[in-house]
Amino acid sequence: MTRTAAVVGGGHADWGQREATWKDLVQEAGKAAFDDVDGITPNDVEGLFVGAVQPERFAFQSHIAPLASELLGIDVTKMISRTELACASGQAALRYAWLAIACGQLDVALVLGVEKMNLGDDYVEETQASMTNVLDREFDGVNGLNAPSFFSMFAQRHMREYGTTREQLAQVSVKNKRHAANNPYAQFRQEVSIDDVLDSYQIAPPLCLLDCSGITDGAAGLLLVSEEKAREITDTAAYVTGSGQSCMASNSINNLPSMSAWPQATVAAEEAYDQAGIDDPVTELDVAEIHDCFSISEIIEYEDLGWVEKGEGGQFIEDGRSELDGDIAVNPRGGLLGCGHPLGATGVSQALEVYKQFAGKVESARQVPDSPETGLIHNLSGSGSVHSVMTLARDPQ
Repeated sequence: MTRTAAVVGGGHADWGQREATWKDLVQEAGKAAFDDVDGITPNDVEGLFVGAVQPERFAFQSHIAPLASELLGIDVTKMISRTELACASGQAALRYAWLAIACGQLDVALVLGVEKMNLGDDYVEETQASMTNVLDREFDGVNGLNAPSFFSMFAQRHMREYGTTREQLAQVSVKNKRHAANNPYAQFRQEVSIDDVLDSYQIAPPLCLLDCSGITDGAAGLLLVSEEKAREITDTAAYVTGSGQSCMASNSINNLPSMSAWPQATVAAEEAYDQAGIDDPVTELDVAEIHDCFSISEIIEYEDLGWVEKGEGGQFIEDGRSELDGDIAVNPRGGLLGCGHPLGATGVSQALEVYKQFAGKVESARQVPDSPETGLIHNLSGSGSVHSVMTLARDPQ
């Protein structure tokens, strides 16, 4: 039995450096999700899927899915799970909920993504040490490799091979922070210029502070239902039309197939496009939320998601093709660079943004023009060894 599933609404906790606890974030996002959708209450939820990366280290708490169900007053009757896939944990939770609905196990699922990352000024080193656990701790971690240094090597290699410029990298941050300035839950709500990016503190050459996503507390929740249920409660939904995922045996940096490309992204995207019946993503996708953890990431993703030839990603941003009125509106919520990156919550927030773009429920300054009808979300995780892609549409056909 194969069925279609749809996002019918959801909500966020505020994102940023919060005094709120992990439990507070769950309750804020869960309440916002139920408040957003008429016709669904906690009593209707049959499945609960929680994306969270390191609550054991950040919040000193495990067994978190049952904890979330208790906090939200949900008696889960059919399926409950916590998913962990580093930065793709939220999309993994969404993917499992979609599969459960598609095979007929559920009709209504709540998908949560939650991360509490700021532990206070006395624990900054603990936070940074925890982040290195995403890489191979015994090989990459002990040699000092962390996220900024890892992505700086990709930036250096891409610039050397293809002539990508420092200004093109900065344009990614400028665009996404401009969108985030009009997003009420974003962590960084201030527009910047190219010079601001270039003049910001250098973290790992060529990447500066404003090329990097933040350490963020935040949560997002969405309600995913069967097509039949969606048609009962709304005229506007975001139907899942395709999903792809790829992992190559390359978790350690020495085993990566490339330092300027992610072939895993291409494999995942092609799988999702095939399921969705997408032949030309540049003309058939209206909006995309992709994983801009660092400015170089978005440029490489333009290429490896099949939108331009290899090496043309820098020109894609320079020509304005990823602006709201461009070929594909990329990261209109502000992306990771603007919203921040509470690891487990990002993928959930991305899918929710696509739904809200379809429904016209976002601030006018970042609304994609001409009523978008097709969308994509993308996450990379770890050392870029895993890529996850999902396509959505207003029309399930």
